[in-house]
Amino acid sequence: MCLLPLDPDASARALRHGIAGRLGVAPGVIVSDSFGRAWRLGQLDVAIGCAGLDPLHDRRGEHDATGRSLTATIDAVADAAAGAAQLVRHKAGGEAVVVVDGLERYVTPGDGPGAAATVRPIAEDLFT
Repeated sequence: MCLLPLDPDASARALRHGIAGRLGVAPGVIVSDSFGRAWRLGQLDVAIGCAGLDPLHDRRGEHDATGRSLTATIDAVADAAAGAAQLVRHKAGGEAVVVVDGLERYVTPGDGPGAAATVRPIAEDLFT
């Protein structure tokens, strides 16, 4: 059995600071776990902790290819990265780390708000 960290965002921060201390670079770090989805079959890895990465990219106010204003689009950056990493590792392979390249525009100098920022506020929860 493998237990989840008590504070996944703190775990991501600790990993990020440890990498920075050893390698002199502070990458974005995501701690992920598999997640079932309502109304969909299959599981997908999502970010349960993150540091040094904007977990969400709010695109409201931007425009689509036809010029229409986006009014609801908020990209789940950390979850998308976790899902991409899931596709290149094997569940039983024991890979502790997967590097996802190309996310530089989302990496932040500070630790950021963590994956906690992706949790929908109770007032907006559709299931309670």
